[in-house]
Amino acid sequence: MSNTGKRQQQVYTLVVEIGRKAGDGLPKGATGAALMVFASGVDEAEAVREAVAILKQADTAPLDVTGYGTYEERLAEGHEISADERALMQRALDENAVIVAQMTPFFGEEGGVGNGPLQ
Repeated sequence: MSNTGKRQQQVYTLVVEIGRKAGDGLPKGATGAALMVFASGVDEAEAVREAVAILKQADTAPLDVTGYGTYEERLAEGHEISADERALMQRALDENAVIVAQMTPFFGEEGGVGNGPLQ
């Protein structure tokens, strides 16, 4: 069988800003958070859609997504990628998954969180 019509999955690094929502699991007093996410997809748009859908299912309120590209694109831009980060990226690819690698909560006025969740 030929795979000529099927594009290959890749893993994209995304930073997703989330706002507050009941049951979101964020620390008390947090106004939102930034999540570093590894998401698989045939292109970055699909990875973003999948990440937002999964985060909504997890009772979070995604507000904004910034894409940083694939492993190769990040290396070409001079990003340092640790072995642990690379392992999580590989897991996202192997499992066709969305993996939250890091969560940084925002407190008070420091956060860049907007006015409502992505639709």
